[in-house]
Amino acid sequence: MVKKEELLKEYEQVEPTNVSKTHFPPNFVFGVATSAYQIEGACEEGNRGASIWDDFTHTEGKIIDKSNGDVAVDHYHRYKEDIDLIAKLGFDAYRFSISWSRIFPDGLGTKINMEGITFYNNIIDALLQKDTCFASFGDRVKNWITINEPLQTAVNGYCTGIFAPGRHQHSSTEPYLVAHHQILAHAAAFSLYQRKYKDKQGGNIGLVVDCEWAEANSDKIEDKSAAARRLDFQIGWYLHPIYYGDYPEVMRNNLGDQLPKFMQKDKELVRNSLDFVGLNHYTSRFIAHATKSPEEGSFYEAQEMERLVEWEGGEVIGEKAASEWLYVVPWGLRKVLNYIAKTYNNPPIYVTENGMDDEENDSSPLHEMLDDKLRVRYFKGYLSAVAQAIKDGADVRGYFVWSLLDNFEWAQGYTKRFGLVYVDYKNGLVRHPKSSAYWFMRFLKGNEEKNGKEE
Repeated sequence: MVKKEELLKEYEQVEPTNVSKTHFPPNFVFGVATSAYQIEGACEEGNRGASIWDDFTHTEGKIIDKSNGDVAVDHYHRYKEDIDLIAKLGFDAYRFSISWSRIFPDGLGTKINMEGITFYNNIIDALLQKDTCFASFGDRVKNWITINEPLQTAVNGYCTGIFAPGRHQHSSTEPYLVAHHQILAHAAAFSLYQRKYKDKQGGNIGLVVDCEWAEANSDKIEDKSAAARRLDFQIGWYLHPIYYGDYPEVMRNNLGDQLPKFMQKDKELVRNSLDFVGLNHYTSRFIAHATKSPEEGSFYEAQEMERLVEWEGGEVIGEKAASEWLYVVPWGLRKVLNYIAKTYNNPPIYVTENGMDDEENDSSPLHEMLDDKLRVRYFKGYLSAVAQAIKDGADVRGYFVWSLLDNFEWAQGYTKRFGLVYVDYKNGLVRHPKSSAYWFMRFLKGNEEKNGKEE
């Protein structure tokens, strides 16, 4: 078993209660993140077409609370109010996503919907009108992400079937075909930008991978190998082809013909097809070798590992958030950032999502829901981990909180709240900043005295 004292001593952190903006480089970007389907609503407005999540959420039994994103938190009509909140809290940047069903309602990309273009233009213009300097936009948009969390679509959409489009019938092959075409699509977009827009716009293109840190459960070779496999199946699946021209060797060995092959012209297209790596990170696990995975699905079976959440003696790896999978493990973020830096030639990295959730509880009074002490501790710890990774030499350039607002959390519907800002679902979707939002406001202003106190 992992020895807690030894591991934490190895990754000794800045005292979380004392983390401050001064621990980061002067040009470091602090932002908030959202996602189109999760916040926009207005599903039948602006000539928007249907998306796979529209169909999925309206299928009986797919969403735990039987909800959907038809209205979500109505960002489509309230974007100015929400951008005002971003500015008042003092964030530098806003990572938002574009709904392709607003841009290409027919789903084929044959005709551009100008109402959709206008909506996103309005968002960018509203951002640029604020006093805050939104570093991600500059003279319009400077940083582009082609695909966010492609693994989630490939695995949960085509292996376990818990995400749209809900497929699981061919789980031994479809996830890898999906990922293969995601990588090719990303590379094609990168190539197009380099040819047509780079010289004029000067922007950068990135891909966002998501990864929970995999810590070997012991010093045994088999556990260390299992942890390495776990990382290759998460990060290496998408970054190895870009940096090394092919999938990780362990994936080739374990999956055989299930894993597609890159043609030579595809390898040339994919190699070095990004300017930065985006990382979405929430939690970590101990990993032990297992000949048979306790988790269902060929994706997990091929990894020959078991994910564990306890130190020796039975103590859990960290405080638990609302979601069953989310434990507060700040040292894992430092480790994964250093891993990316070491494995992939120290690329520029943006932490594009990081956060934790509370359980929706409609019987709790509002003041209790706003007093999110654990979330404040979470951010203190994880920001300390980022600062330490930078000190270690990782080229981390920005950090984005997930999320600005409570919102539709995919298969969990509205039962989980990740937002810095509480959204009152029963009273007109009114926004109420939580304690964590005010903590960030002080942090970003450099208010050291109050920032050092426990919230």
